[in-house]
Amino acid sequence: MNLEFFIAKRLIRAKKYKSSISAPIIKIAIAAIAIGVIMMLVSFATGMGLQVKIREKIAAFNGHITIQSYDNNSSQVSLMPVSLEQDFYPEFKSVEGITHIQAVATKAGIIRTETDFEGLIVKGVGADFKWENFTDFLVDGELPDYTDNLNEDVLISQYIANRLGFKVGDKIITYFLREDASRPPLLRAFMVKGIYNSGFQEFDKLYMLSDIRHIQRINGWDNNQVGGFEVFIEDFDELDLKGAEVYDNTNSFLDTQTIKQKYASIFEWVSLFDFNIALIIGIMILVAGINMITALLVLILERTQMIGILKALGGSDWSIRKIFLYNASYLILLGLFWGNLIGLGLLFIQKYFKLFPLNPETYYVTEIPVYIGWEYILGVNIGTLVLCLLMLLIPSIIITKISPVKAMKFD
Repeated sequence: MNLEFFIAKRLIRAKKYKSSISAPIIKIAIAAIAIGVIMMLVSFATGMGLQVKIREKIAAFNGHITIQSYDNNSSQVSLMPVSLEQDFYPEFKSVEGITHIQAVATKAGIIRTETDFEGLIVKGVGADFKWENFTDFLVDGELPDYTDNLNEDVLISQYIANRLGFKVGDKIITYFLREDASRPPLLRAFMVKGIYNSGFQEFDKLYMLSDIRHIQRINGWDNNQVGGFEVFIEDFDELDLKGAEVYDNTNSFLDTQTIKQKYASIFEWVSLFDFNIALIIGIMILVAGINMITALLVLILERTQMIGILKALGGSDWSIRKIFLYNASYLILLGLFWGNLIGLGLLFIQKYFKLFPLNPETYYVTEIPVYIGWEYILGVNIGTLVLCLLMLLIPSIIITKISPVKAMKFD
């Protein structure tokens, strides 16, 4: 480090930016960076959190990939049975990355009370059902257990419970229409074992979970026949690839469908979050960069005489530019510190205390979900620092235009 560089750096830092001109501008620049970092962190955390939460909820009700008979088409109800005797069941060994596979069957039904009725789909599940997905959804009672003898326990949503006035322990009378409409409907009595609330009202108002053996008996199937299979994968980013592999490893009488294909409109809407995040990041970095450029120009103008003296002493243009760039880096790091402190503080508060709710009819969740990931936190900080410094290279060129003689006369 040469002498003029050391002296100039000490002079700039000694003043602590207390000049009546530069002080408010520098404070605004630091605040702009801090606010930008807060906005970027919140955008990443909430946007990615909403994406993860929505796809987790869809997968909880459908798995990542469904396998069923071609005759079912896009029906929500199991029309044609599928045999349990498949090469891929109970373990899908021919495709890597499959974590679980479960057999299910669905049947349309009507719940009737003395004063009201509600149409819904009864989803039959068995001992292989992945109940872990519903643990966080449970708001009252217990999860049913279908590992032993056939029982009448069911899991209903809070939406249905509130509409029809059910609570844990109540009996539910459910009617199932026959294929022959001239015959009276079949009747089954269930008991509410638990009540769930996923926040995804599209599913909450539709599904009641029961023992799959009830659906088999109502449809006249044997114990070896189910409506289809739900497959769970390890890495959601490989969903399209695994969907194709699962299709290739099932026989020609079975159709496979990923949840992206089944709920294309929802995932298209979710994909828009990526564009929104990119737009916010671009705007915030641009605003922060412009403020830093303004602050740097003010610093240069305030220290024009010092620049002239350093040039007269033999200081090169680049060494003098580095002085101001180093000090601009200090301001940027100060803004990053406060931005991270406030931004991450808000995110952790929301993550653990859930202060900000959302309308589940619009966003499919009851509160703003937060995803904390060090990959985007580091990316925001490093990206902001590097891009702001690159933007500052341009205004620092003004130093090369300053004449030593004129600068020492500058007041």
